[in-house]
Amino acid sequence: MPRSLSLAAYMALARRGSRKPAQYDLPRPEGELIWAHATSLQKAAALMQLFALLATQRPGLNLLLTTAPGVAQPDHIKSNMIWQVIPEDAIADMTEFFDHWRPDIGLWTGGDLRPAAIELAARRDIPLLLLDAEAEALEDARFRWLPDISRSVLQRFGRVVAVDQAAAQRLGRIGLSRANIDVLGAMQEGGRALPCDETKREALAQKLGNRPVWLAAMAQLDELGMISQAHKAALRLSHRQLLILVPDNPDEGAEMVRKLNKWGWRTAVWSKGQQPEEETQVLLADTYGEMGLWYRLAPVTFMGSSLIPGFGGRDPYEPAALGSAILYGPNVGRYLSAYSRFVAAGAARIVKDADSLASALAVLSSADQAAAMAHAGWDVSSVGAEVTDAVIEMLHDALDLGEIR
Repeated sequence: MPRSLSLAAYMALARRGSRKPAQYDLPRPEGELIWAHATSLQKAAALMQLFALLATQRPGLNLLLTTAPGVAQPDHIKSNMIWQVIPEDAIADMTEFFDHWRPDIGLWTGGDLRPAAIELAARRDIPLLLLDAEAEALEDARFRWLPDISRSVLQRFGRVVAVDQAAAQRLGRIGLSRANIDVLGAMQEGGRALPCDETKREALAQKLGNRPVWLAAMAQLDELGMISQAHKAALRLSHRQLLILVPDNPDEGAEMVRKLNKWGWRTAVWSKGQQPEEETQVLLADTYGEMGLWYRLAPVTFMGSSLIPGFGGRDPYEPAALGSAILYGPNVGRYLSAYSRFVAAGAARIVKDADSLASALAVLSSADQAAAMAHAGWDVSSVGAEVTDAVIEMLHDALDLGEIR
């Protein structure tokens, strides 16, 4: 690759950068390690979901997720994930970073390219992949005094995934080979259908017949009163309505049953092998790992842990990926960007209390209304699936071969 005077000048300045004391509390994990850099929480969420899917196919895989300064720590950091703010783009800092973590591959999302980090990774023969390349993000005012630095930095990436043709054309004008550019769209958090036991689903679907069903998923004990009131109102419109109630903590199932019985509900308890009979009004689904079953059976889902503060809501992509319309409370800070996407698409509706939950259930008792919301939700959840699958294939090849093709 031709020597870039602009990049050489930048690296000379980066060599003088002030070195901050390194703070690496965790050792490098054993096994393969993907380093992924996110410039926003939304991109971090998409990268974490991408990694989670890849990790199911590659046991022992680990993720080192870095974010730009000022970006909050993402939620849902799993045991095979490590998060830290990326160091200053100085040679000493980034050298120490790479010495400690020794990543097998590097992913970069969006703009805010850091020449020293990318150049040092390339010198160590770390395969690099750029995702979410946008035309606007490729125009970096920081480098106007170094005219060819963007081209030099971008050429360190084995492949570049552009969000659209405009970005691909801009990359071509900068000097990248069109053979190294894929136009796949933006990386976005999406939904994957949770599995279920098809035999159980068929048996329950046959048993329920045409009974109207709604699901209260991942409910907290302190939300139970509001859910109960909303169900009582729903029964006035349809006396055969069945509520499937899933506690966020199945260990609270016994206390929920006690309260439901006290309030006069005819309840079946799934963990005890009880089935929803015609007279059953509430099915308490107090087991682990069966959400795929309940989402498939319920055309409408209220996502719990959201009516009261302190829990942050639960993942709306799960019901959306399985065709269930979404209701949710106001306390969804952990998934705010996701719920905002669904609301903008007409795929989710906020409720604030028992009355508004009951009103929303009344509206969605119309099969057409529920189906329209569910379809919109499925569209949102499936966006980005193609790019995710393509990137996973690239990563498999890179990890197996030590290069990105």
